[in-house]
Amino acid sequence: MRSSLRDRIYIILTALVFVTAIYMVFIHAPTERVMGPIQKIFYFHLACALAAFLSFLTAFVSGIFYLVRRDLQWDILGAASVEIGLVFTTLVLITGVLWGRPVWNAWWTWDPRLTTSLILWFIYAACLILRFSVDRQDKRAAFCAVMAIAGFVDVPIVFLSARLWRTIHPVVIRAGSIDMAPAMIQALLVALAAFTMLWVVLLYQRSRTLFMHNRIQLLEKQLDGEQT
Repeated sequence: MRSSLRDRIYIILTALVFVTAIYMVFIHAPTERVMGPIQKIFYFHLACALAAFLSFLTAFVSGIFYLVRRDLQWDILGAASVEIGLVFTTLVLITGVLWGRPVWNAWWTWDPRLTTSLILWFIYAACLILRFSVDRQDKRAAFCAVMAIAGFVDVPIVFLSARLWRTIHPVVIRAGSIDMAPAMIQALLVALAAFTMLWVVLLYQRSRTLFMHNRIQLLEKQLDGEQT
């Protein structure tokens, strides 16, 4: 009962922070002089990227713990992380396209940041496909753990790509400074907080759903074994 109440309170707080983020982005933050209103997408674009990176970091850590302990709870957490990360990476690509089209006059360019982000999407999409392709649970969990660990290598490459190679992708956050007006920084921080809280909600709910599904499957196998 307490857990259910706590979950509801957290979801309500997340919704309130989201509403605040929308206000901060569209009302509080000034319109960028060069790009105009389309720049507002940036706040959600970066927030989705943070949620995606958190997801893949969780999948990476879960993969390591599963291989060490062989505990299926870590596999369940990793599975939920990959699913959520893939959704947020898709949103990163979509918001990037919508933001870049009027600015770069192209729907897509093979820019290092865009290319490495697309590669990341394919890596974790393949991980998800693999999960539905292997029937044996322990083997499936091991394969997915290894793939999540290997795939995480692309995450720092995506983050550093705009700094390592020549790119048209803007670098707003630099070491020790953020090239934005104070009101824009405030809006960005609230947006990051909102999407981080949403990420926690989604990860918790999806992990719990997968855990219950796994328990049901185990009970069904036990019943089948008793009947035979």
